[in-house]
Amino acid sequence: MPARDRQAAGTDGTNPVPGPSHAPTNKKAREDLKLLEDTVREAGHIARKFYGGDYKRWSKEGGSPVTEADLAVNKYLCDELTAARPDYAWLSEENTDDPARLSRHAVFIIDPIDGTIAFLKNRPHFTICAAVVIEGRPCCGVVYNPITDELYSASTDNGAHRNDTPIRVAARDGLEGCAMLGDRNQLTQSPWPAMHVQNRNSVAYRLVLVADGSADASVSLTAKRDWDLAAADVILHEAGGLLTDANGATLIYNRPVTIQANLVAANPVLHSEITTLLNGRVT
Repeated sequence: MPARDRQAAGTDGTNPVPGPSHAPTNKKAREDLKLLEDTVREAGHIARKFYGGDYKRWSKEGGSPVTEADLAVNKYLCDELTAARPDYAWLSEENTDDPARLSRHAVFIIDPIDGTIAFLKNRPHFTICAAVVIEGRPCCGVVYNPITDELYSASTDNGAHRNDTPIRVAARDGLEGCAMLGDRNQLTQSPWPAMHVQNRNSVAYRLVLVADGSADASVSLTAKRDWDLAAADVILHEAGGLLTDANGATLIYNRPVTIQANLVAANPVLHSEITTLLNGRVT
């Protein structure tokens, strides 16, 4: 997808996000973000060693693919992050869920390789995702593409960055002709207007491409998991965008069931147009 000028979107229409009663200080959030950035960059070295090479791969229950790389990256992240923050809980795509996370103040939410299909096909559209979630909302997050060396990061009230450069969502004010990321089968029929629809296997990568203005919006009408979205959520929010469900409700993470029904990501103006279009059509 071609790069564009990064422009700030307006703030009208931003949904209020519930603030946790024990929210981290700015200093603590920055410290956690630095930990995530450093650890995820190192995990990227592991992913690159496997990428394009010979490694074991198999299907999990339900049919989704997994590789040696997923597990190696996951182990590194788990070892490093839980050692640094032993009081934080852990939720990852590649670990058995531990319900004890529900009683912890903070939880790491991790996808060691988001976009495993792209990884398997040697396409540079996968990411490593890590977030810290406090009482249901991410306070900092990192989404890293180790092949393109794009590290997207953000912490609450500190803005969003790509490789240390501030990013903002694009200021487009109409859906027709926009750059949309998602499934063409979902997004090229009525009631959608004509749009330039492309896909990326990594859901998190789609969202950070909206955050930096490379795309205008991303929509998915199929369920995603917490680890697909949490890290990119705070990045998009800090870049001036919105990530909600199709009804406009704020996404809440680290619940007993870690499923998000659908998603809409865009600047506030496009977000309002999309959710209005979908209202009553998606349940």
